[in-house]
Amino acid sequence: MKIEQRMWTEAKGWQPNNPALESAQLVLAFGATPILRSQEQIQQIREAYPAAHVIGCSTAGEIQGIRVRDNSLAITSIQFEHTQIRGAQTQLGPTVDSFQAGKQLAQSFRPDGLVHVFVLSDGNLVNGSELVQGLVKHLPPNVALTGGLAGDGSRFEQTLVFLDTMPAEGRIAALGFYGNRLRVGYGSMGGWDPFGPDRLITRAEGNVLYELDGQSALGLYKKYLGEYAADLPASALLFPLQLRTPAGETGVVRTILSIDEQEGSMFFAGNVPEGTYARLMKANFERLVDGAMEAAQTNYRALNSSAPDLAILISCVGRKLVLGQMVEEEVEAVQEVLGKKTALTGFYSYGEIAPFTPSAACKLHNQTMTITTFSEV
Repeated sequence: MKIEQRMWTEAKGWQPNNPALESAQLVLAFGATPILRSQEQIQQIREAYPAAHVIGCSTAGEIQGIRVRDNSLAITSIQFEHTQIRGAQTQLGPTVDSFQAGKQLAQSFRPDGLVHVFVLSDGNLVNGSELVQGLVKHLPPNVALTGGLAGDGSRFEQTLVFLDTMPAEGRIAALGFYGNRLRVGYGSMGGWDPFGPDRLITRAEGNVLYELDGQSALGLYKKYLGEYAADLPASALLFPLQLRTPAGETGVVRTILSIDEQEGSMFFAGNVPEGTYARLMKANFERLVDGAMEAAQTNYRALNSSAPDLAILISCVGRKLVLGQMVEEEVEAVQEVLGKKTALTGFYSYGEIAPFTPSAACKLHNQTMTITTFSEV
């Protein structure tokens, strides 16, 4: 596997200026929404790598190496020796909901030889839980799924996704990887601390939460947030909800994308089922960095403790806001585990898609660091 990484910024243009891996089969491109909206740089990528699938999305921050940037476009071109790639995409709309979109994408891939699927989705219009369910239900049981939801800084206005086309809203794109010499690792960890009592979700529809313990969910949430309530929905990134079942097993974390003051409801990136218990969470700086390291260690063990060629890091925008100027510490923690020979790329997202561990079911997560690694043998 050969890898080349380049970066575009308004101040410096492309660094390095000329591509050296023009025969690449795949280009991953993660960039700020305004840059993708202009489309000029995407066209330049397609011209520079004419044989490659070009897939990417808008972000809440771009990761390349151990650097985290804003308002840039980070690309990673890859030339595989023994792996084939197939791309598929669909568009959310009146006749295609999130579950149907997942089903369509899954059925686009022939099952023979399929070893992994990587998906990038619109981050504002999708129900990430339904998307994952549609994909998992219609993919072969031995094929793992990872990926994430596009971001738009902390604005939550417009997210863009593309695959061999120009970026667009409402789009979901996926790659299928084929070949028995490809080794894929994955892991997802959080690092948030719960506080306050458990609350029963007494009224919800899909990913819209109306009531906790029979009370207005938004009103109760605002009570806990105190002075932070004035900055909703952006401040909700600092106080996600952890969901668990009555049996007490560990559940997933959900982040609020928007609120409806009139209905007293909150709109989440994934489902918040009635009968589930929810608990507020807050950030723990050291545990966020430790969570990133644990996700890397899960990958490392899955690859028999050998350094991968490529790692795609998808971390939640809420983590970036909490870590602030120290955000690169969680990326450095990943490199410390995987080693400096592993090329790191990725982005800050509105949701992460992966199993917690190789033996777990795939789910939509919020507030995690999710890592997918690739190597050829």
